[in-house]
Amino acid sequence: MTTSHGARRPTIADVAAAASVSRTTVSHALNGIGKVDPRTRERIKKIAAELGYRPNLRAQRLRRGQAKAIALASSMPFAVAGGPSRLGFYMEVAAAAAERALVHDYALVLIPPVQSGSALYSVDIDGAIVVEPEADDAAVAQLRERGLPYVALGRPTAPDDDAPYVDLHGGRVVELLLEHLSDQGARRPALVVGAGTRHSSVDARTAYERTAAAHGWPPVVATAAEDGGEQAGYDRCAALLAEHPDVDALCVLVDAFAVGAVRALRAAGRRVPDDVMVVTRYDGLRARTCEPPLTAVDLRLERAAADAVELLLARLGTRPTTGAPDTGSAVPAAEPRLVPRASSLRRPGTR
Repeated sequence: MTTSHGARRPTIADVAAAASVSRTTVSHALNGIGKVDPRTRERIKKIAAELGYRPNLRAQRLRRGQAKAIALASSMPFAVAGGPSRLGFYMEVAAAAAERALVHDYALVLIPPVQSGSALYSVDIDGAIVVEPEADDAAVAQLRERGLPYVALGRPTAPDDDAPYVDLHGGRVVELLLEHLSDQGARRPALVVGAGTRHSSVDARTAYERTAAAHGWPPVVATAAEDGGEQAGYDRCAALLAEHPDVDALCVLVDAFAVGAVRALRAAGRRVPDDVMVVTRYDGLRARTCEPPLTAVDLRLERAAADAVELLLARLGTRPTTGAPDTGSAVPAAEPRLVPRASSLRRPGTR
């Protein structure tokens, strides 16, 4: 008994009349609130579906004072977070987060890189997920000024940031990469990270220095500006190789930098992996399509992004939690998994 094209759209009053109940009962039944007998609730839902009733979402938002929308924001520039086709770390997170948000009747608003200005002041949202915030993150500052709740994907590094977060295991990821390089015969691996204060860079330095000390490796750490993208990786790795010609492996955390590093090695006449192995953090399109393909880590971003949505909705009070999302608390993401590829798999007897 659905409506035909051009017919009057059925209202909540029509559903109430067909079900012989009050409009309040219909509203409670369809919105999962109030005390409605489960059998009555199911009968009302069935009648509403037969009539082709659709709730007025705008009216619902006005009544509840909710936007029913959450944002995904980051200060990470697309030069490293996206890719040649804007497909990369940030967009993989966005796709998974949007899918999970919609399950709970929330829309996901994708915010371009927040580095200055007022990107988060003009959107009507209930809260946000901030991807790998820096210590002085612009997105976090704008959300705080608006008084909006947020959670982080990746550990916040600001001393006063106690937002709940989904842990992306920054240190463990680097340990996996360095253990692999050691197993492949590396004796002088260098670390290349972004110049900022994201947890991935901070935790990488700590894990690298600890591992280097344990193995007796001479520590070599280089940084490059995120907004330089692949060219910044090329320039920094070319300089590093000139300064440290004995380096036999590069652990390049940012995948855009890693692609640039492979170009720099080729320009210097160095073979990958025979002369210098290259590994990176994110197992995305860049890692898979580089030549040779790059050893990387499956960060289980689909699960992590979904967990971040659940964590935010719990903070908004719209989802039950097994234990409240305490400030500063971490939700452990799925264990990262190494994906070995040709860029670091040396043939027996090489070097």
